[in-house]
Amino acid sequence: MAISAGDFRTGLTLIVDGDPCQVLDFQHVKPGKGAAILKTKMRNLKTNAIQERNFNANTKFDQANISRKTAQYSYKDGSTFYFMDMETYETYELANDQVGDTQYYIIEGSEVSLMFFEGDLLSVSVPEKVELTVVETDPAIKGAPSNQTKDAVTDTGLSLRVPQFIEPGEKIVVFTADGKYAGRA
Repeated sequence: MAISAGDFRTGLTLIVDGDPCQVLDFQHVKPGKGAAILKTKMRNLKTNAIQERNFNANTKFDQANISRKTAQYSYKDGSTFYFMDMETYETYELANDQVGDTQYYIIEGSEVSLMFFEGDLLSVSVPEKVELTVVETDPAIKGAPSNQTKDAVTDTGLSLRVPQFIEPGEKIVVFTADGKYAGRA
């Protein structure tokens, strides 16, 4: 199915220069003279590289047929992550660079979604919010304003800012899109 650049939306997967890409951000720009252009920020799903490209608004692309499978994160060995299909018990491997920053949002036993393109395993995606445990943070400062934050580290190694009242051992909810604190679990 052909998609024109004017019909882009965030999260859309399409084929650009033979590779599957996901639209992360886009903006319609109408210069004073000439045709409208579309400024896009896309992630190449094979290489995980983020690129910025400009397209004519009527350029056509083929939609990438991405299939997804639910799997359970098993463990990490060196720089390889192992996932298991819960229906067939088949094991899938992803290298560190394929997992990228998603590694901070997966814990042993958690369910994830594996993305496939033409039978090849590309990457792993996680829910919008995940529950993590704080393992390290400074003690609260007495008399500090309630909107003041402090540094914390989670059990997955994610560093983020949390409110003063959060203590080590507490479970918190984190947004996976930007790694920010969302609330207590």
